[in-house]
Amino acid sequence: MPVTDGTPPQRLIVAITGATGAIYGVRLLQVLREVKPVETHLLISPAGVMNLQHELDIARAEVEALADVVHNVRDIGATIASGSFRAHAMVVAPCSMRTLAAIAHGLSDNLITRAADVTLKERRKLVLMVRETPLNLAHLRNMTAVTEMGGIVFPPVPGFYQKPQSIAELVDHTVGRVLDLVDLPEIGQTLAPSWGGLNGKDDETARGS
Repeated sequence: MPVTDGTPPQRLIVAITGATGAIYGVRLLQVLREVKPVETHLLISPAGVMNLQHELDIARAEVEALADVVHNVRDIGATIASGSFRAHAMVVAPCSMRTLAAIAHGLSDNLITRAADVTLKERRKLVLMVRETPLNLAHLRNMTAVTEMGGIVFPPVPGFYQKPQSIAELVDHTVGRVLDLVDLPEIGQTLAPSWGGLNGKDDETARGS
């Protein structure tokens, strides 16, 4: 999105891969679409396209229209493949176990995994919304490897303490938490307000201390 005050936009890379939970990536783009200081760069894997159609009944073009810039996952020469491109952070939403494994082992075999590798090497924030259950040992070790490299493994596990009334509220709460993690709290807090303690009291009062 254009920025009129001369301030460069915060650039957020969003990748949608072949795990279930395509709604997370779409909702993230929808929310950021309304935020002028944030410029979104979108990547969708072939399996991600299939999930968009299967889970949400929406076409690739509809999702791409939500982003400011769209990249082909095969274009290793794209801007986001270089550390000199000043991206603020990267979110893979959802993140398949195949993508997790490639990132964990430094296999920059497409633009998604290359951009993730660049994010890690430049010490920028990488959030992986991994989706699989139950987890085998390979999954767990790959999560550990990414965490040791500075990435954030964020399984989209719903929180029920806010008493959600719909799936949309569950999704929004998770997306809000992710936005907090990538240093966009002013947006994230509108979807996932900070915990105020039981009955709105602080922790000490809630425990009766």
